[in-house]
Amino acid sequence: LVRDQYEKNVAPIPNSQAFVEFAIKLPGKSEEDTVWLPIDSKFPLDIYQQLVDAQDVGSVETITLITKQLEIAIKKEAKQIQDKYIEPPYTTDFGVLFLPTEGLYAEVLRLPGIQEDLQQNYRIMIAGPTTLAALLNSLQIGFRTLAVEKRSSEVWKLLGIVKQEFGKFGGLLDKTQKKIQELGNTMALASSKSRTLERKLRDVESLPETV
Repeated sequence: LVRDQYEKNVAPIPNSQAFVEFAIKLPGKSEEDTVWLPIDSKFPLDIYQQLVDAQDVGSVETITLITKQLEIAIKKEAKQIQDKYIEPPYTTDFGVLFLPTEGLYAEVLRLPGIQEDLQQNYRIMIAGPTTLAALLNSLQIGFRTLAVEKRSSEVWKLLGIVKQEFGKFGGLLDKTQKKIQELGNTMALASSKSRTLERKLRDVESLPETV
């Protein structure tokens, strides 16, 4: 995204002291309005490392215990994002919980029903590096479409002005043509009068001199 399509450390809800790490600027009902899509990074890496260690050892009991701790931590973070950063119409009706490593993201996805639970109860979508990149690419396409539509409307507006001005220009050409035609008729009449005067003058020149 270009720099004016997102903000860092922004309070998406007016009069709130809760600042989200990143927020995408989406167009609102008017050009002056902004709808924020909050994206907050969460790093429960200590729990993730404990889970990896437990998996290496092969302790089923420890794996189950730490997996439950990871689930509780993720839901807690999702609830905080919902409470702090989500309030339509100032924001989207959902937020993004970003997990910074693919390994952590994969472990969270393994939690039974976690995605549905976060979406239904907290309006939160979880994303890893690849998922977030796909989301941003989709948003970029949307921004480009909006830009094309905006430019298209400007082009149509300009064409309307050109059409209007061309209509005026056509009327002016008609008037000019009439004036030129009137001028041509006047010039023709003046030429005819001039020839008449020339004949009269020749007649005067040819008169016999009187003694």
